[in-house]
Amino acid sequence: MSAKFETTTLGTGCFWCTEAIFQDLKGVERVVSGYSGGTVENPTYQQVCSGTTGQAEVVQITFDPQIISLAELLYVFWRTHDPTTLNRQGADVGTQYRSAIFYHTEEQKIIAEKSKKETDASGLWPDPIVTEITPFDKFYEAEDYHQNFYRLNPHQPYCRSVIDPKVRKFRKSFQDKLINN
Repeated sequence: MSAKFETTTLGTGCFWCTEAIFQDLKGVERVVSGYSGGTVENPTYQQVCSGTTGQAEVVQITFDPQIISLAELLYVFWRTHDPTTLNRQGADVGTQYRSAIFYHTEEQKIIAEKSKKETDASGLWPDPIVTEITPFDKFYEAEDYHQNFYRLNPHQPYCRSVIDPKVRKFRKSFQDKLINN
């Protein structure tokens, strides 16, 4: 990869939904579903789902900051999941579904904290944002069947009932940021 790319790691609950959204953005080179923020090394999906690993479902995003900045990615982040519910996104409950930003550099930490503070103050959400902002440690890539899940399984019931509505809303709200625009 070129030195011009940066990486960030974000948790918004289910990584299938998050991956589907960030894959559509101009300037995003790669989105990989996985696990971060816990104590168990090389966890399996079943272990993470148990809620005993400390790992969160996340996506690791490689992006070109000349095309899309971390601040712009975070703008999308705040608007495509509920960052006010502790350890929960919709029907998914547990620490593995927490809202989290795992920053890779001190500059990313500053950007994330500023973005969180501004979003909290904006009134976008009626409740306070509980998203954790934590230093990145390790990322464990999820099993192959989780990668590109929405693109490869568009007719799967979860994709149709949960991911489709999120992606449609996202595409409508962020038309100017989409790859195919």
